[in-house]
Amino acid sequence: MACLAAAASAEAGAAPKTVCTVTINSSDERDVFQRRLPRDEYQFVELVQRGNSDWLNSACQRGVTCDALIISGHFDDGTEFYTDRFDDKEFLTVHEMQRASCSASCSGLFAQLKEVYLFGCNTLKSEPRHIASAEVARSLVRTGHSQADAERVAALLNDRYGQSNRDRLRHVFKDVPVLYGFSSKAPLGRTAGPLLERYFQSAPSGEVAGGRSSPSLLSLFAPSSMIAVAGLTDADPHAGFRRDMCGLADDRPSDTQKLVFVHEVLRRDVTEVRMFLDHIERYAASIGPAQRLVPEVAAALGAIEGDRRTRDRFIEFARDADEAAVQTRMMALARTLGWLSPAQERSEFLHMIADRMARGSLGRTEVDLACTNHHDRDADLARRLLATGAPHAGNVTHSAVLACLGSAEAHARTLHALTSPRDEEVSIAQAYLRHRPLANVVELRTVTWDIARMTASGAQVRALETLAKQRLADPQSLQEIARLFPLARSLEVQRAIAGILIRADTTLLPRADLARSLRQHRLKSPDGNDVIEVLIRLLQSA
Repeated sequence: MACLAAAASAEAGAAPKTVCTVTINSSDERDVFQRRLPRDEYQFVELVQRGNSDWLNSACQRGVTCDALIISGHFDDGTEFYTDRFDDKEFLTVHEMQRASCSASCSGLFAQLKEVYLFGCNTLKSEPRHIASAEVARSLVRTGHSQADAERVAALLNDRYGQSNRDRLRHVFKDVPVLYGFSSKAPLGRTAGPLLERYFQSAPSGEVAGGRSSPSLLSLFAPSSMIAVAGLTDADPHAGFRRDMCGLADDRPSDTQKLVFVHEVLRRDVTEVRMFLDHIERYAASIGPAQRLVPEVAAALGAIEGDRRTRDRFIEFARDADEAAVQTRMMALARTLGWLSPAQERSEFLHMIADRMARGSLGRTEVDLACTNHHDRDADLARRLLATGAPHAGNVTHSAVLACLGSAEAHARTLHALTSPRDEEVSIAQAYLRHRPLANVVELRTVTWDIARMTASGAQVRALETLAKQRLADPQSLQEIARLFPLARSLEVQRAIAGILIRADTTLLPRADLARSLRQHRLKSPDGNDVIEVLIRLLQSA
């Protein structure tokens, strides 16, 4: 009895456990924990500081340590926690979390964690984000592996470098006994809050931050795909990958040391380099002009640039990449590392585009790449591409790529495709105009006129939605769109028209007449209020 009393006394005098919260979107989950946990046993620290975008680093510098961590935010694509609120722009990237996890300057924040609650969709999703694609297996065969052995090695690469959401967060929260999260869709805060209330009605005292998963919590959230896993440990078969990742994310090594490490990675089998590409290109892009002038850094970069054998293997692999985006990224990295000049990089891009044109494998991805990587519209690139004989004037995707590169003729053909009866051609024109908005009022009026006379409902809706993103401010074009509303025989077309008008400057139109036309001719909506109703109210209030 004396021993029990002493233990109780010691526990009563123990410092309260610290629950750190990262409230990106909903505060429902945090509020329930804060309301239901005894104040003499738990203290709360909100890490997010509104108005300070560097709040995670600020928490590191303040020496905050956490026994439990609650992160609330959307996490659909697995790169960051974010909010859907228009009045708030807070977010937390996985890269920031990796830096905090790997760096000595922030070792305390996650060092004593016993539990992490990840309230976001797909936080513990197990599907790999990166797959060893066909070029990986082809490269392995070229270096002497049999087909069966190449497939086996590719599977191992997927296992090590796949970087599923689950793996990435297990790496961040190394050695943490319990990570709660969701393998697919997670409940919104307004649903999660009441479930947590039910949990706390029967939760044992001291269970939170106790370092053991709760069967009752998992049972309550099981219909919403909640699971619990442990953080990575040094005994994990893939602990080496975390060490590699930390080699670049850690803020302790100097730039020279990191570049020596990058060179070591680049000298590995190029298939392994491909799977580690994200981390290498992120670090390489972070080296600014001033850093490059430091003698030790310049020497380390010079050693990489002069490694012709590694360079040739890298370029050969990049040229064989199945995905145009991967090839473009690898060539951009080659330029950053001094392996390609800017002119050589452009030549590689043109060769890739011509080859894909000839093979009939050009699509929206290549249009996006041509527009984003060549925003200066160098018409000479378009002429060089035409000289290869690969482009065909009748192919809208070919025209869109040429237009991105600066061809005026291809630009006109691509605009005309916006009113094509074929959905796939409208889609390509839509992708092009996302990068090259209409700036010429004559073109805008011509496109508006042509859209108003389209007969295919689906293609017309898509063309109208494209026009909405141009934010019309031309009275003649707006009048043409407004005249189309009473003639529309599809609710989807009417909604698309309303989507244009609600974004436009309606002071350029007779508002009372427009509101009357909308009320009189609108088709009945089975869904209740929609964008048409919102537009009517806005016009009436004005």
